[in-house]
Amino acid sequence: MIKPLTSLSLTLSIPDPAKTLRKLMITATLGATVALSGCSLFSVYKIDLPQGTPITQTQAQKLQVGMNQNQVLYILGSPAIRDTLAPNRWDYIYDYQAGTQGERDGIADVKNASQHLIIYFDDSGIVNRIEGIESLPES
Repeated sequence: MIKPLTSLSLTLSIPDPAKTLRKLMITATLGATVALSGCSLFSVYKIDLPQGTPITQTQAQKLQVGMNQNQVLYILGSPAIRDTLAPNRWDYIYDYQAGTQGERDGIADVKNASQHLIIYFDDSGIVNRIEGIESLPES
């Protein structure tokens, strides 16, 4: 059976202000999150990258011509490079790239092997020449 139109109630729906405010806050929060994701304030933590052996001039000046390889190892530690084609040459190289903490502390980067100590040995393993002490930091 067909109902007459008089029984249907026609009402206008008025939007709920609480729902509208909630949608607006969600949209603003998402927009702010996307906008701030590129800011450096929220950057990723970067680690400090020391590579090689940090040697000072004070340590390097303890080396003397006439020492053997074991004495050099005791004073400086293992070299960064032991070339198989030049076994009588040890290279101590140090590079440093400051990460988040290094930048905060104001530590400068050391690049391109600017701290490079070279120790030459004779065939019996005795130091006969040392180069690069002046490229090392003083302390």
